[in-house]
Amino acid sequence: MNKYVKYGSIGLACIAILAAAAYFIKKNSTPLELYETESLEKKDIVNQVIVTGKVIPEDEIEIKPQISGIIEKIYLEEGMMVKAGDLIAKIKIVPNEQSLNQVRGRVRNAEIALNNVKIEYNRNKALFDKGVISSQDFNNLQLQLDQSEQELRNARTDYQIIRKGSAGGSSIANTNIRATVTGTVLEIPVEEGDQVIQSNDFNDGTTIASIADMSKMIFEGEVDEAEVGKLKLGMPLKITLGALEKSTFEAVLKFIAPKGVEEEGAVQFKIEGDLIVNDSAYVRAGYSANAAIVLEEKKDVLAIKEALLQFDKKTQKPYVEIETGENEFERKELELGVSDGIDVEVISGIGKDDKIKVWNELEKEDEDKD
Repeated sequence: MNKYVKYGSIGLACIAILAAAAYFIKKNSTPLELYETESLEKKDIVNQVIVTGKVIPEDEIEIKPQISGIIEKIYLEEGMMVKAGDLIAKIKIVPNEQSLNQVRGRVRNAEIALNNVKIEYNRNKALFDKGVISSQDFNNLQLQLDQSEQELRNARTDYQIIRKGSAGGSSIANTNIRATVTGTVLEIPVEEGDQVIQSNDFNDGTTIASIADMSKMIFEGEVDEAEVGKLKLGMPLKITLGALEKSTFEAVLKFIAPKGVEEEGAVQFKIEGDLIVNDSAYVRAGYSANAAIVLEEKKDVLAIKEALLQFDKKTQKPYVEIETGENEFERKELELGVSDGIDVEVISGIGKDDKIKVWNELEKEDEDKD
């Protein structure tokens, strides 16, 4: 009995071993899927540059006073529409005491000089009438009298200018600050009571108000030196504003700076584009904006994801691996076209039916599961 049991146990063990060996042989003979594959797809590819910047008026005019003084009254507010000639503010003249005293003394000296000349003139006129002095001597006296009267008039005029702001005793011409252009008041940086300085050769003067035509706006931004060489005047721009997310505006590139400015280690070039403003949206000066500049565009072309590309270490030429059999792949070099940073056009090298290796290995996942 024990003999049969012994041989039976040995037989069962052999059968189990053979079954296990057959299972492992079958499992190892089944090829593992190491890579997924993808195929070419038809897509629209747009290569564009995104430029950050802002929207500003094309022309912004700063209104400055012709005379120094204190703001007596402001008649307008920011955001109001004005026409050329509209009154913005009025300045009260505060004369400089030293200058006023000097010109007052000049007037007094001119009066004294004129009185002396008049006395001499009257005395010699009587002699001239009697024929005692010559006509030439009397004409010289007449000239001195005319010059003295003119000097007194000049001194009095200067006195009025310093005291009241104008020569005729009326300060309206200089103290009334008026708009020089038609547009919108963007900013009034002064308040009533503020002291202002006139514009002259040594000072820009105090800005009373800034005015701009809001119907003529431009996009102003900066482009990196790596992209500026691809831009050309006349290129279309698509402008999106941070404050008006649902609105898109068209613009035309009109200016590219000939000189760059280094900012944080990178050279930036200023660009400008004329913005086409529609009546449905009110664009305010200073809105932050992004401009998309289309460098190249292809529609309905065969393309693959750039993540599928590999590059030869020596030649740096792009290539992919296509499936030739079960778990078998062949290298194919490619000729590429337009890229948008995600997808790239394939000009030649593979066909639309080829299956391209995706570099996401499944072997490691299978090992982890085991």
